[in-house]
Amino acid sequence: MTQSLAAPATMRAVSQERAGAPDVLKLVETRRPEPGRGEILVRVRAAGVNPADWKTRERGVFANGATPPFTLGFDVAGVVEAVGAGVTIFQPGDDVFGMPRFPHPAGAYAEYVTAPARHFAPRPRGLDHIQAGALPLASLTAWQALVDTADIQPGQRVLIHAAAGGVGHLAVQIAKARGAYVIATASAAKHDLLHTLGADELVDYRTQDLADAVHHVDVVLDSIGGPNWARSLRTLRRGGTLVSILPFDDSFPAQQAEAAGVRAVFMLVEPDQQGLREISALIENGRMRVLVDAVFPLEQAAQAHTWGENGRTTGKIVLTVTSDAERP
Repeated sequence: MTQSLAAPATMRAVSQERAGAPDVLKLVETRRPEPGRGEILVRVRAAGVNPADWKTRERGVFANGATPPFTLGFDVAGVVEAVGAGVTIFQPGDDVFGMPRFPHPAGAYAEYVTAPARHFAPRPRGLDHIQAGALPLASLTAWQALVDTADIQPGQRVLIHAAAGGVGHLAVQIAKARGAYVIATASAAKHDLLHTLGADELVDYRTQDLADAVHHVDVVLDSIGGPNWARSLRTLRRGGTLVSILPFDDSFPAQQAEAAGVRAVFMLVEPDQQGLREISALIENGRMRVLVDAVFPLEQAAQAHTWGENGRTTGKIVLTVTSDAERP
């Protein structure tokens, strides 16, 4: 049996029929999904926009092989509209946020999504839907990389690349909350902001040589890849850990890592209700905040992708799906 509020049979969603530039994203009317066993139906108030979205759009294929037509988006903040059989942790009317189904299609650029109930958590107190919609993928990536994978400890030296970006600015705050000494790379214009977020030391990647500026690092969180892997390895102490959120390829200097006695791992983020609850606790205790760089309505998803692809975003980009997305 499904418990539900009244919901329409159709919904608006952003769909793409082929790979390509942002203009392949089109607003369509489609059938509203129904929650299955163990699933909830969420009326989406806001959906975060991530690099994974525009890379998938451009390639025209998801990591699991799904091809167009499809709807992009993984970050969801909204209200539970219906619960499927067996769901006991949520009921209609609950405010939730999450990163459902990743890396499989979640379809967050839409008015409704369905997913396993335990891919969601209660929306953090004090955040509106837009802020909550910005959090899941980026914050879980940072949490799982630094806490679950690298197991950072108080006093360790942690280097975070692209520290003003979506993952980076949250990683700075998570590392600081865990008692680490945080070194962050960013352009000089963003240094003051990153100091307010907890960075202890800043490196301007445009004017400073990383290997000369930074030494004896315990953990590196790398979201850039390519030549940056070799630069990062040179900053690590023997026994240190490099966590990349980009898959290693032939350009990764594996022999250099082995010779340096460095543990190097690629980490793929996963849906994680407990991680979301840990992040909520940091938010609610005032130890972390999410920066929203730009907000676009659902029908301007193409413009949101163009904005993100310019590479100068500070924090996150969010789509508002309903007019009351800002209501706490």
